Amino acid sequence: MTATAHDITYRLEQKRNIQADFPGPKSLALAERRKAVVAAGVASGVPVYVADADGGIIHDVDGNSFIDLGSGIAVTSVGASDPAVVGAVKEAVEHFTHTCFMVTPYEGYVAVAEQLNRLTPGDHEKRTVLFNSGAEAVENAVKVARLATGRDAVVAFDHAYHGRTNLTMALTAKAMPYKTNFGPFAPEVYRMPMSYPYREENPSITGAEAAKRAITMIEKQIGGESVAAIIIEPIQGEGGFIVPADGFLPALAAWAKDKGIVFIADEVQSGFCRTGEWFAVNHEGVVPDIITMAKGIAGGMPLSAITGRADLLDAVHPGGLGGTYGGNPVACAAALASIGSMEEYDLNARAKHIEELATGRLRELAADVSVIGDIRGRGAMLAIELVQAGFKEPNPELTKAVAAACLKEGVIILTCGTYGNVIRLLPPLVIGDELLLDGLEVLAAAIKAHA
Repeated sequence: MTATAHDITYRLEQKRNIQADFPGPKSLALAERRKAVVAAGVASGVPVYVADADGGIIHDVDGNSFIDLGSGIAVTSVGASDPAVVGAVKEAVEHFTHTCFMVTPYEGYVAVAEQLNRLTPGDHEKRTVLFNSGAEAVENAVKVARLATGRDAVVAFDHAYHGRTNLTMALTAKAMPYKTNFGPFAPEVYRMPMSYPYREENPSITGAEAAKRAITMIEKQIGGESVAAIIIEPIQGEGGFIVPADGFLPALAAWAKDKGIVFIADEVQSGFCRTGEWFAVNHEGVVPDIITMAKGIAGGMPLSAITGRADLLDAVHPGGLGGTYGGNPVACAAALASIGSMEEYDLNARAKHIEELATGRLRELAADVSVIGDIRGRGAMLAIELVQAGFKEPNPELTKAVAAACLKEGVIILTCGTYGNVIRLLPPLVIGDELLLDGLEVLAAAIKAHA
């Protein structure tokens, strides 16, 4: 089978198939085992247990196969078992699994830093540090900004999601399930209004005007000279795949530069070809001072990074940045292979092709039903905002029902949004057209049936 002109081949048959007894007995047995040993606070959206995955397909332990339109939350962009990544991981573990880069360093870490310095926006001199998770990357970006500027205040935005650690919970906007009863949170975090075109009170407001609104609030409530960093997702993830109006990001970045504020682009979910560019800020030519990365960086292996201006990162004293597992050698090998596959398959072009296929079908659907309020996104980071028929009132009940109906038919979709009413589509970028269209037809049927 072929997904692109580059002849991506698959190890597993790319076809959904659901048994009559779904969820099957093996998954039900594992669920019972889980109850006795896994904390209840760890939730899973799908009641089956995975046995294998490849391309755009996930197989469970009972022989069911599902179309994957979630990619493990934008992680497995090159597929869950890309041959290059698998081969690189096997070779790496045959040599060593860990030494700690802070003790005895190795080439893989340096090679990943070289690649990230090459791929991230801007032609300025850069430095990179590797970590394990997106939240770690965000925490360290803020650490760098505060040290380099000598300031304390950090500005985040409505609908933001930046992680689950103490500081990143403070930066995150949504209370349940991320923040409720977990406080008190880190201080000196201030929240400003986001550009959310679909839900603006003034639908004609431009991106530049929305930026001015936020900047005015910053100046009044904090003072620009007191702000260490502005952190923003160029396309918000958990908040609902919100794409700010054109001009919003450039205006914020320009003002930050004028005030000596570190502009941090959180590209944990939107990076690595997901939107049809290496990074989502590229769509408007924005060059961040620091960019945070994770998820799609290493083909499913745990790795994250910050890359930024050399003068900022080099301002930190030796030993001020790091971590025991940061830049693990096996994860670094996976990242190098994953980046290689992205370039070999031209996954930026593939993401744009997915956008064209998906939005065409979704707009046809929107013309047939009155519960789709908005279709938005870029590349293979797309969203459907579901509302009460004929109104803008969020419809989280319909969203849950649609996700459940899709699962019964063998299609895994994810939901998100501040109001719990957004279906997000994050297929692996190597998914074949036929499989993608099949998944979209199941989704369309589910929305029509429950509208």
